[in-house]
Amino acid sequence: MVKLLGLNNEERYAFRLHLGFAILEGVMLGVLALNEFVFLRSLNGSHFHMGFLFQFKMIAFLFLIFLNEFLKRIKNRRKFLRWTAIFTRLPVFVLLLFPHTQPASSGNSIYHFIFLAVFLIYFMGSPIVKPTINLFLKANYRHANFGKLYGYATSANKVSMLVVTLLYGLLLDYDIYAYTYILPAAGLLNIVAIFLLAEIPYSPKKPMVASAGFFQGVRRSALRMFNIVRYNKPYRDFELSFMLYGFAFMMTVTVIYIYFEDVLQLNYSSMAFYRNAYNILAIVFLPFFGKLLGNIDPRRYALITYSSVLLFLITIALSQVFQTYTVVWGIQIYFILLLYIFFRGAFAGSMPLLWNIGSAYFCQSDDADIYQSIHLSLTGLRSLLAPVLGVYFYETYGLNFTVAVSSFLLLAAMVLLIFSYRKRYGIGHYKNVS
Repeated sequence: MVKLLGLNNEERYAFRLHLGFAILEGVMLGVLALNEFVFLRSLNGSHFHMGFLFQFKMIAFLFLIFLNEFLKRIKNRRKFLRWTAIFTRLPVFVLLLFPHTQPASSGNSIYHFIFLAVFLIYFMGSPIVKPTINLFLKANYRHANFGKLYGYATSANKVSMLVVTLLYGLLLDYDIYAYTYILPAAGLLNIVAIFLLAEIPYSPKKPMVASAGFFQGVRRSALRMFNIVRYNKPYRDFELSFMLYGFAFMMTVTVIYIYFEDVLQLNYSSMAFYRNAYNILAIVFLPFFGKLLGNIDPRRYALITYSSVLLFLITIALSQVFQTYTVVWGIQIYFILLLYIFFRGAFAGSMPLLWNIGSAYFCQSDDADIYQSIHLSLTGLRSLLAPVLGVYFYETYGLNFTVAVSSFLLLAAMVLLIFSYRKRYGIGHYKNVS
């Protein structure tokens, strides 16, 4: 396939490594796809604690304000990536020691807190890995191929993820304690994945300046991040809309898991079916969305993504009324949720590109990491409140109220993007903010 893409040698080599990373990363993502469900069902965790489990995925990005300066002082980013993989993934092996009995994990069990701590450490690697992906790829992929190649790699990532999710779901229905050995095995493969990523060639074009003290550097870095958001108006509008969308999504993603468990009472196989069904659609959509993102303004592209979230939330709310379903091979298929699968598939096919590389379209190649750092820092900021607030709204006011609040935020985000695209400067106008 690579030969047919018209790539130069640098792109071809980087793409092979990127593809290998994406496939192995998909294994871990496929296992983590059922992690909240594992916490609820296999570990008997509480709804409130599950909100923290999702929160940990994003809250680590808050540290990027400090890490951005630290990363600039790292002479060998590739070596640092390898050590990050080892230190953040090894704690997963603690799960091998977890008991295989229900009483041991009932109530406020110590194992709940160990499980949460393990994944807090695991997700602490994300603020280092995520911006570095953009930095390495932006240095190797030409602008015209960036979205397309990222789309191909993400498609492979989705295929890997859905296969693993399906098999893992079937295994968990057979053995609810399978997570104790599957998660460590996936963690080992994830270390290999990051080692592959670290092999992508990268040489900084800007000389590293470390004459200032670290905290002075942090202050300067934070000021630069502030100035980027202040003066790059299209990027600022993009991130403000993302704050509104992200708050809506984070409020509901944990609530959907709780609703599937408590109200629809889905088993592991059924949960895996819904995850896989919309990810199969995402694989179909990804090449199209990859090309589309390279041809239109990211703000117009984001309207598609936000609309798909709004529509799949509405179908979740409607499933309270339309509860007709059939059972096929032990899988509960709700007819109304077939619409959920379609809209969630459109979201899953468009959002990875927007979230991971959307910010890179507002800057020059050497600034891709700091723009993504700002983007991820804001992700961490909204994660401080949104997941637990969503659980609170759901348990206090119900699903309809939670969906209504999220829908209002999504509509506000779309209005902002429409205004921005029509009234603001183009995305290339403020490329040199320092």
